[in-house]
Amino acid sequence: MKCTALFLVLSLVVLMAEPGDAIFHHIFKGIVHVGKTIHRLVTGGQNMKDQQKLEQRSFDQERAAFD
Repeated sequence: MKCTALFLVLSLVVLMAEPGDAIFHHIFKGIVHVGKTIHRLVTGGQNMKDQQKLEQRSFDQERAAFD
């Protein structure tokens, strides 16, 4: 019972603090980052490779237009 009361009191102290909004933002941002990392690992970074190829092709076309 003491542990439960201590947990509830500490939870209220943490949630009533003014910078509490930032805590939730950091947690959400971390979850999104982990999700993106897992997705990149599962797909093998294929999207990043495709994007780099497109950027290189665009750069080469612009370079050829100025030559």
